[in-house]
Amino acid sequence: MTDQREIVLLGSTGSIGTQAVDIVRANPEHYRIVGIGAAGSDPAALAEQAVALGVDVVAVADATQLEAVQLRLFAAAKDRDWTAGGFKMPKLLAGRSAMSELATWPCHTVLNGITGSIGLAPTLAALKAGRQVALANKESLVAGGPLVRDAAAPGQLVPVDSEHSALAQCLRSGTPERVAKLVLTASGGPFRGKTRSQLSDVTLDQALAHPTWAMGPVVTINSATMVNKALEVIEAHELFDIPYDRIDVVVHPQSVVHSMVEFTDGSTIAQASPPDMRLPIGHALAWPDRLPGAARPVDWTEAAEWRFEPLDATAFPAIALAKDAGRAGGLSPAVYNAANEEAVAAFRDGRLPFLGIVDTIAAVLDAAPEFGRPESVADVLEAENWARSSARRLMLDATER
Repeated sequence: MTDQREIVLLGSTGSIGTQAVDIVRANPEHYRIVGIGAAGSDPAALAEQAVALGVDVVAVADATQLEAVQLRLFAAAKDRDWTAGGFKMPKLLAGRSAMSELATWPCHTVLNGITGSIGLAPTLAALKAGRQVALANKESLVAGGPLVRDAAAPGQLVPVDSEHSALAQCLRSGTPERVAKLVLTASGGPFRGKTRSQLSDVTLDQALAHPTWAMGPVVTINSATMVNKALEVIEAHELFDIPYDRIDVVVHPQSVVHSMVEFTDGSTIAQASPPDMRLPIGHALAWPDRLPGAARPVDWTEAAEWRFEPLDATAFPAIALAKDAGRAGGLSPAVYNAANEEAVAAFRDGRLPFLGIVDTIAAVLDAAPEFGRPESVADVLEAENWARSSARRLMLDATER
């Protein structure tokens, strides 16, 4: 990779976004961030990024935060001696369509680090505008997989999740017809080895105590229930077009082997590196090349043990449930995801026990009507709205019994 790539960063103040900023600032000869966007809940952080990076455009999804971002921009620019020509005020976009508009800004790559299915419309906008999309927003594929597949040209979509980045790298070792199965690794979360009965009284603090990764609360709880891995199974199917019966999950507590591909000759190719999201982020930005020094490698001078354990599907039924939803196709994965988001919110508020999260997803899927194949983002939103209201009603009924 020799030319400097211009990057648009969606979700710039989140975990993926801030790490991507660090990578770009460490490699100015390779990258320049020309646009950033975030919800606007942290106006100071967004403004500081805009000034430090010298971006051309800033998007604020929450229009009520636009004035706060403007004030912070002026303050940050003043601190950097704006009057001396050290800063040019960026164009500002605000409101519901701001992220989608930003996703079409002239650039080489759009990195979508937005959390939630609100990231689907910007993904589609970027793809239709011909941008390479580095995708960290798994809900784009889970909720809107058919729409994304229709919009994406071959090689246009590059995964950022560590597991899917690993699979993409391993798949380069053989042709598609020689792939026997995909094997996603899971850390096991904080409850590895626990039986279902031992999970009946799990507290919020316990669910948030992930042993390996530092993530936001929703993703951390999803890891504890294994829903996060379940969504990644759906994502792997959508990304690589491998049937669900050829996608496995294995528990790997050390989180060093990020995923594997088994080929028809019996060979298994694995991608290994210490747990550090800078590697898959850097790899996505450099794709199909590699970014030197993106992260530290495995230290082969130190003794280490890597364990692999089968998944306990009784204690953690979320993955089998997701495969069933994926096989059903259409909008079933979107229903799964939306029901989970409502259930996780209820668990965080103390309105639902830990085991009730996946139980609620199962009940919502059982009650779901036939939505069919989505033809638009509006179809996805309709299914999600139904799933959310259904989940709320089921949880309310459960508490009133």
